[in-house]
Amino acid sequence: MAKSRREISFGLAVVLSLTAAALVRTGHGADAAFARASGTRFTIGGRPFYSNGFNAYWLMYMASDPADRSKATAALDEAARLGATLVRTWAFSDGGYRALQVSPGVYDEEVFRGLDYVISEAKKRGIHLILSLVNNWDGYGGKKQYVQWARTQGHSLNSDDDFFTDSVTKGFYKNHAVLTRVNKMTGVAYKDEPAIFAWELMNEPRCQSDLSGKTLQAWITEMASYVKSVDPNHMVEIGLEGFYGESTPDRKRQFNPGGYTVGTDFISNNLIPGVDFATIHSYPDQWVPGASDGAQVAFMRRWMASHAGDAAAVLRKPLLVAEFGWSARSNGYTVSMRDAYFRMVYEAIYASARAGGPLAGGLFWQVMVPGMESWTDGYDVVLDRSPSTAAVVGQECSRMTGLN
Repeated sequence: MAKSRREISFGLAVVLSLTAAALVRTGHGADAAFARASGTRFTIGGRPFYSNGFNAYWLMYMASDPADRSKATAALDEAARLGATLVRTWAFSDGGYRALQVSPGVYDEEVFRGLDYVISEAKKRGIHLILSLVNNWDGYGGKKQYVQWARTQGHSLNSDDDFFTDSVTKGFYKNHAVLTRVNKMTGVAYKDEPAIFAWELMNEPRCQSDLSGKTLQAWITEMASYVKSVDPNHMVEIGLEGFYGESTPDRKRQFNPGGYTVGTDFISNNLIPGVDFATIHSYPDQWVPGASDGAQVAFMRRWMASHAGDAAAVLRKPLLVAEFGWSARSNGYTVSMRDAYFRMVYEAIYASARAGGPLAGGLFWQVMVPGMESWTDGYDVVLDRSPSTAAVVGQECSRMTGLN
C-alpha cells in the first residue's frame, strides 16, 4: 500500500535538535549514563558493561510499516527474554523502496518514526543499540547510492570508491541527519539518547581501489572527528571486519585469509583518536571456502585471538565481535554444529572478559522472526524455533552480564 510522505530537510532536523538540547538541560538527559570506553573495557555509569546480543539490521524497515511493526517488537522481546543487552541495526536506507533518506538530506518521516520506535522500545527493555550510518554494500543504498546522487547532480565520479574522497559525497554523509533527529516518541534527540551505545561509521568499509589504506584512513579520521563534533556523548566505531593492512605486513600475511586485503587496516584505523573501540566480523565459510569445518573453526579461533592480543597490547581499546555466524547453507549443516560454533566463540569472549581482557561482547548474525522466511540469508536464527541455539545464546547473556 502506498505511503503518505512528509519530507523533511536536514536543516529542519538541526532546528529540531535544539529543542532536544533544551530538554537535556532541564533534566531529560543531563545525568544519563552513556556508554564509555575505559581502557580495554566498556563502562556505563562508571560500572563495567559486558554484553551479549545479536544483529537485526531490518528493525527500522519493519517498524516503519504498521503491518510489519510487530516483527521488530518480537525481536526486541526475544532479546529481553534472553537477557541480551546489545543489538546492532541499520540507521540508514538510502534511495529505493521504503527509504529513510529519499534523496540527499530529504527524509521519509514515516521511516524515521520507525527508527524512533526501535530506539524507544529498546530503551524500555534495557537494550542498547549500535546504529550504523551507511553501507559499504549496495543493500539499502550504500556508497553506490551516494555516488549516483552526486552524478545526478552533474558531478563526475569514476567509481563507487570515490564516495570516500569526493567532497560532494562526503558532504552528503555529513548532512545525514540521524544524529540530530529528535525522537517523536521520547522527545529526546538521538545524540542525547543513552540507549544508543555507539555510532558505526559504515557497515564493513572497503576500498579496493586503494589497498594502501590511505584513502580509508583519511575518511575515517575525518568522519570520526565530524561525528564527535556533532555528538560528543556517544562512542564511535568504524564497522571494520578486521583485515590487517600495510602497517602490519607480517600480520596481514599470517592472519588475513589468503593474504586478502580490502583497503582497511585494523591497527592504524583503530588507532585514530576519534575511534573508541574496535570490531571484527568473521565468516570462515566465505573467507576460507572449501576448508573443512575443523579448519574453519580453527581460523575463527586465530582471528579472535590475534585481534584480542592487538586490542590489548597495541590499541588499548575494547574489542567487540560484531558479526559472526554459521550458515545453514554450509555443507553438512546441522543445528548442533551451529550451537557448537556459537559456544566456541562465546567461550573465547567470556574467557577474555573474565580475565580483564579486551573482548567485551559478541553479536551473532542474525536474528529473524516468524514471517520473515523470504528474508533468509542462511545465517538467520529464529530463536523461538531454535530452542537449543536460544539456550546457548541465553547462557552467554547470563555469564557476560554477570561480570557487570
